[in-house]
Amino acid sequence: MPPIHLLIKPASSGCNLACKYCFYADVSDHRSVKSYGKMTVEALEVLVKKAMERAEGSCTFAFQGGEPTLVGLEFYEELVRLEKKYAKPGLTVQNAIQTNGTLITEEWAKFLGKNRFLVGLSVDGTKEVNDGLRCFRNGEGTFERLMETAALFDKYKVEYNILTVVTKQVTKNIKEIYDFYIAHNFRYLQFIPCLDDIQDEKGSKDYSLLPEDYEVFLKDLFDKWYETLRKGEFIYIRYFENLLQKMLGYYPEACGMMGTCTHQYVIEADGGVYPCDFYVMDEYKIGNLLTDDFETLEVNRTAINFIPQSQAKDSGCMKCKWYRLCHGGCRRDRDQFDNGKMGRNYFCRAYKTFFKYSYPRLEEVAKMILSRR
Repeated sequence: MPPIHLLIKPASSGCNLACKYCFYADVSDHRSVKSYGKMTVEALEVLVKKAMERAEGSCTFAFQGGEPTLVGLEFYEELVRLEKKYAKPGLTVQNAIQTNGTLITEEWAKFLGKNRFLVGLSVDGTKEVNDGLRCFRNGEGTFERLMETAALFDKYKVEYNILTVVTKQVTKNIKEIYDFYIAHNFRYLQFIPCLDDIQDEKGSKDYSLLPEDYEVFLKDLFDKWYETLRKGEFIYIRYFENLLQKMLGYYPEACGMMGTCTHQYVIEADGGVYPCDFYVMDEYKIGNLLTDDFETLEVNRTAINFIPQSQAKDSGCMKCKWYRLCHGGCRRDRDQFDNGKMGRNYFCRAYKTFFKYSYPRLEEVAKMILSRR
């Protein structure tokens, strides 16, 4: 049996914020039930028991939303108890949570640090940029509250990454944002390209990420990262780290960089299972883990042809000199079918130009890594 990774949405699409670009609010608007409420501890026990019985090597429980802290700290205290109850020899159990950070208290921070949760804290740059995008429902910005949460994480030694959604506003301010992150000792960064709503024309919103903006963003961010590295300080940026993994002959850990969808289990609050976080919609549902076993889920995954669809590439991709770094990219960025095959990645131009711009220096860093082994 393989390692198991469950991505669980315990509060469904529920959230206390009203971020302007929220992709999951859009996803949940395109299904018959917008919110499945909050997951019960009884349902959580079924998930933990089934996953830990099936997993070999490692079992990961990751939580996001919506906002996963809405279910309360007691839910996660029960998770830890259940993991101990169903633990089997030799199985490594890992926990992660992605949060908007606004509900984190001292008690939460103590728990997350003590139980070694890996936390993704959503921050969209400096106060001006963040508060124009990530707001409470009354329109107030979240920046000050997020800085308080980061301080609590530091105090209680919580392991955390900063997650930043790359919008048009972020691209225009990335140099300042990078400097701000470094000044605040944020050393582990993920930059996630903003998604347009499913049925919208790409680039139609004031926050939309255009290919030309993304190209400039990647170049500016890389320049800052490389400059820091040359000074002897390493800053983890997930995208660059995955590019280096590819160049050194390893598989990337980011599924969107593999060029094909993987066997994911995204679980809604009612136990419903979907093949990808971007496709938690009725037509992609592959079962319910409260009532179905993993074998049934895999049969249903095959029936909807989800993974094979992602493997069909644009003919130009296969001929591109940068294919081994890109592999066509994430399905969601090329989900336009033409004669049964997916279209070219929306950000193709940005990637091509960026690879040409950065490759000699990426190669230099890769050689440096090899020399230190």
